[in-house]
Amino acid sequence: MKVEQIYTGCLAHAAYYIESKGEAAVFDPLREVYPYLDRAKKDNAKIKYVFETHFHADFVSGHLDLQKKANAEIVFGPGAKPAYEAITAEDGQIFEVGDYKVKVIHTPGHTMESTTYLLIDENGHEHGIITGDTLFIGDVGRPDLAQHVVSELTEEKLAGHLYDSLRNKIMPLNDDLIVYPNHGAGSACGKMMSKETTDTLGNQKKVNYALRADMTKEEFIKELLTGLTTPPGYFPKNVLMNIKGYESLDNIMDRATTPYSPQAFEAVANETGALVLDTRDAADFAKGFIPNSINIGLEGSFAQWVGEMIPDIKQEILLVTYDGKEEEAITRLSRVGYDNTVGFLKGGFEAWKDSGKEFEMVNRISATELEKAMKDEIPLIIDVRKKSEFDSEHLIGAVNIPLNEINQHLAEFPKENTFVLHCAGGYRSMIAASILKQRGWQDFADVEGGFADLAKTALPKSEYVCPSTML
Repeated sequence: MKVEQIYTGCLAHAAYYIESKGEAAVFDPLREVYPYLDRAKKDNAKIKYVFETHFHADFVSGHLDLQKKANAEIVFGPGAKPAYEAITAEDGQIFEVGDYKVKVIHTPGHTMESTTYLLIDENGHEHGIITGDTLFIGDVGRPDLAQHVVSELTEEKLAGHLYDSLRNKIMPLNDDLIVYPNHGAGSACGKMMSKETTDTLGNQKKVNYALRADMTKEEFIKELLTGLTTPPGYFPKNVLMNIKGYESLDNIMDRATTPYSPQAFEAVANETGALVLDTRDAADFAKGFIPNSINIGLEGSFAQWVGEMIPDIKQEILLVTYDGKEEEAITRLSRVGYDNTVGFLKGGFEAWKDSGKEFEMVNRISATELEKAMKDEIPLIIDVRKKSEFDSEHLIGAVNIPLNEINQHLAEFPKENTFVLHCAGGYRSMIAASILKQRGWQDFADVEGGFADLAKTALPKSEYVCPSTML
């Protein structure tokens, strides 16, 4: 059986392509569908099915666009109730793709409709399992997302369902099956996912904490729920978009790829109240940016932080990007449901600066400069990393205000006294700096290089503790 991973979307929603006599099955597409269409055309294959493992929370799936463009059928597992035409499969149902078969295995727990797909070749050999968010490499899916859409589905109930699915549906399968999960390290859909993207099921039974043979349901629920943090605020909104449907990406791109001169850009911002989102890296943003703009760099966890820091998914957005990065920014915004980009600054920030318009800057200092300064005066140091990172190791005396909680803790940032911001490497602290600048704070500095550089100095630090979660 030939199974090729053709598009991972930054390790999220891995897609797999099965070739057989000119037919192809596509699993979990991201919102951009052209890689699938191009690959099918190249292989002289027809996309027959779009298999969805569940209603995703962290991204808007591309199933509707792909269904329309490929004239394919969308397949969900048992219990799914989409607001558009799709096949709701039965547990154990077989779908034929040429000489190959795809078997539906209902595995509720992450969500109630969560489904694993077993891949079977032309000789009847079971090749692998597309596990969605049921089983990751080194972890399993978090069971607390569905309750944000259906309140009676508590995390304890879902964790119990997940335990049963793993024990009764997944673990009895052959050890030599290849596990193809939806996510890898860095996703907010699990606590401690491996950076590896595949493994054998047999090895996962040996090394994955959640698959211990002697684990009781009570122990499983306790271990699974320990260390979970509040999921990003945009997750429930993406779930609803994946259930109810969404606007075509082609329409979104047509509207969003409108170039504006600095004068027109300023006029549109004032007339519409659009948020100015600057997607350049932190170093360039610090040297100069449009007043009231927010920095979330493309070279980082862009979609995640857009979802965390822009509460209104319907917010109109004007983009500032590097030349040639406009379409990437629009596409990555649309992946998490931010479809109301109304244009971009033609020529980027340099055009704004060359036009003579006002701009602001962020004061940045090195870790060494902070170390020298603290010999004479000890400023307030605010660490905007996650609590788990802070608990693992931090500067003695630093205050932890995680970036995703900054809007709820603005009163803790002094306006009369100087303070210093830092994160792990400078990406998140510049997001925080841009928000503070927008809200009127001026007298602060951002540490270039973040805690990675601070850890190399002689500044006193807490004793290192291995983190129990990466959330």
